[in-house]
Amino acid sequence: MVMSAANAIAFAMPGGESSSGSIRRRPIDLVHLAKQTMDDRLVEQEVLALFVQQAALVRDGMVHGDSQERLRLAHGLKGSARGIGAFAIAECMEAIEKNPFDEKALKRLPELVDEARDFIAAISR
Repeated sequence: MVMSAANAIAFAMPGGESSSGSIRRRPIDLVHLAKQTMDDRLVEQEVLALFVQQAALVRDGMVHGDSQERLRLAHGLKGSARGIGAFAIAECMEAIEKNPFDEKALKRLPELVDEARDFIAAISR
């Protein structure tokens, strides 16, 4: 049986590689994460676990935080999100940094955090 080039690529990177264009992006860009952690899977797992904890704390802190607290939380999570390749969360945090009361961004944050948490859980099995 001859394997097509498309199938060979799919098996070379089975889920988790970065995607762009019209294809929906994954919550974590695993190619970026691998570069950041120098392909060390244990470091990846530790960093992702810490990120999930931080993201949950920030999500919860945004609910009752004043503008200064939201700015502080957003700035910290933005950097962490960029570091692991959670670019949608980083963009959301950037919007909150620009306007700490951006209702659209504040509503989107819990969805993004839950999506990232679920994705991380799925790839950590």
